[in-house]
Amino acid sequence: MNLIGRFTLRTDGRKLNELRKITITPNASEYAEGSVLVEFGKTKVLCTASLDENFPKWLQNTGKGWVTAEYGMLPRSTHSRIKRDKAMNSGRTQEISRLIGRSLRAAVDLKSLGEHQIIVDCDVIQADGGTRTASVTGGFVALALAFKKLHSLSEIKSIPLKNYVSAISVGIKDNHSYLDLNYDEDSSIETDMNFVLTNKLEFVEIQGTAEGVTFSQKALLKMVEVATAGCVQLFQEQEKIIGTFFPLKMEI
Repeated sequence: MNLIGRFTLRTDGRKLNELRKITITPNASEYAEGSVLVEFGKTKVLCTASLDENFPKWLQNTGKGWVTAEYGMLPRSTHSRIKRDKAMNSGRTQEISRLIGRSLRAAVDLKSLGEHQIIVDCDVIQADGGTRTASVTGGFVALALAFKKLHSLSEIKSIPLKNYVSAISVGIKDNHSYLDLNYDEDSSIETDMNFVLTNKLEFVEIQGTAEGVTFSQKALLKMVEVATAGCVQLFQEQEKIIGTFFPLKMEI
């Protein structure tokens, strides 16, 4: 008989407050300035960070740089094939692209970046829930690696990072909080939320929806607690790749 609360086992054997296996593999693309393959369980996302020569006109002569993102799902990243144009042009795709861009900019000193634009592409190879949170988490590492390379080539004067950023999902079902939802859980959960945090434990963004069953302030605070603990673990995974040039400092 399963235990109740945070020790309850899920269909994939995890505890309620347990992340899926997280793997971040650097240098997944030979040509990008920075790249990783990030895996949240069965979810796999290729994140590449590229220096873009087409600097936005509205930022010219401001001395500030820009970081933006594009998200997409490959046609057979899901159980059935998605038409390529539909996958790339849907409202969901645009919304997630903007989320990733906002999240990554929260980690960057745009003034120190100077008048350069970095585009982070997040291409979902395989989807099993949490593609946007994996994209933010992996996209940050790809971005950091790109800054390191550009700095070594004297393209930028310094590595313009000011903090870490990661993202995770939390859901509520039967009054219990579930960390890092896979597809089956996400499709049947009562409340679904995505949290983006910095290593200062400050929020960049919170997205939440009650799927037919409303949630209380107490439940929300519990989800915040669970998400924060999850993001701390993600920061530690990110540091394994970039800690040599941008060490993690937790401000709790």
